[in-house]
Amino acid sequence: MKGALKDLNLNIVEMTDENATLDGGDVLFTGREFFVGLSKRTNQRGAEILADAFKDYAVSTVPVLEGLHLKCFCSMGGPGLIVIGSSEPAQKALKIMQQMSDHRYDKLTVPDDLAANCIYMNLPSKGHVLLHCTAEEFPESAKVFEKLKDHMLIPMSNLERGKVDGSLTCCSVLINKKANI
Repeated sequence: MKGALKDLNLNIVEMTDENATLDGGDVLFTGREFFVGLSKRTNQRGAEILADAFKDYAVSTVPVLEGLHLKCFCSMGGPGLIVIGSSEPAQKALKIMQQMSDHRYDKLTVPDDLAANCIYMNLPSKGHVLLHCTAEEFPESAKVFEKLKDHMLIPMSNLERGKVDGSLTCCSVLINKKANI
């Protein structure tokens, strides 16, 4: 991975503090700021290192009271749109995020927390694209995604990844860089 990022001429910041932990599943970048879930996999020191690496962005921490990490119940569904699960812990986290932020985000609440784990991409030839859970996995949540009329919706099964506590965002590294083709 490090080699691929270097080939793209991206700046790489390595965490060398042995006491710092930071799981990508706890890092939500909204395009304006970062929210970092404090969970079993991410601690305050990890959030501080992220803040040091991205000084131009606000970094706020959010306690993850249930679930593996922040993105188990929350992700970005588009510019300024947070997809959030409906459970009490998810809604509490959203409330904290709203209190910490100067920006007001739209929200799309899905009945199933795990269905909130989706991947948004703005592709030049396709526009707003959202990879999300299938109706087979979460039928009620899949119906909620259908409200996003300006998005190309692509259902993706997470059944196999879910067996090892994985999700859609666990299998992705999104890079905002134009290809030199």
